[in-house]
Formats: sequence, C-alpha cells, structure tokens
Amino acid sequence: MKILEAQSAVLTNVEVYTFLNNQAKQYQDQKRKGPANLETLRQEVLQYFESPPGPLSQKPLPFDTTAIPQMIKRLRQYQLSKGELIMLLNIRPTNVPVLNTVIEDMESRFSSDEQQQIIDITTEILGQFPEELEEDGQGDVEDGQ
Repeated sequence: MKILEAQSAVLTNVEVYTFLNNQAKQYQDQKRKGPANLETLRQEVLQYFESPPGPLSQKPLPFDTTAIPQMIKRLRQYQLSKGELIMLLNIRPTNVPVLNTVIEDMESRFSSDEQQQIIDITTEILGQFPEELEEDGQGDVEDGQ
C-alpha cells in the first residue's frame, strides 16, 4: 500500500467512527472481508470509541457528522483554533474544568460568561452526556462513631 497524500485532513472522532461503521457495513453487504489486520484495527478502534466513559459510547449517539458545521458556525465568534474545535467535538465538555483542558489560556481569553456559553453551545448541539450515578457511597462514611 502506498500513501498518496499524508494527512490531507484532520478528522473528528465521530467522523472516524462513522467511516469505520459504514466501511464494515459495505464489506458485510458485499459479503467480503478486508485484510485481517484491517479488520482487527477497525474492531479495536470501534471498541475504544464505544467503551464508557467515551463521548461516543452513548447509544443512540445524539449527534452525527452534520453537527460539525453547525458547531463551527456557532463557535466562530470565539476565535477558537482548529485543534480546539476538534477537541470540543471529541470530548464534549460539560463543565468549566473539562473545557479548561481543551482551550489554551482559557481564563485569559474568555470571561466566565463566555466559557459557560461555549459549554451551552456544545451541549445544545452535541447533546448532554448522561452522568453516571455513583454507586460507591462507602468512601464518604466517617469512622468516628
């Protein structure tokens, strides 16, 4: 195999996930298998995307590739870099500490209201990731009784 164009585009996780699922369906419809290493790689990447707590593990997925241009359009006013936009799409931050890991120099670039607006736009377009209920309540019990 020969690489014709090295990194001609940057893809988000949902674009890779959609491509791999569509490719698997095409191979199934054609009743053929790809090379063994391709099948193994596809299976492992899809398993990684679908494993909790990953943002793509939510079933059914509340967004698809059509949400990407909409998200870029809504966040254009904040002058985010391409890398920051991709990380917003991949991570789906729902609070300020997670948003801080995605946006460089966030405190100096954006006010707290703007930070909350970015989170609100992200959850509006990509959906709210359901929070897991903590079942381990024993860690908070004090021993002083």
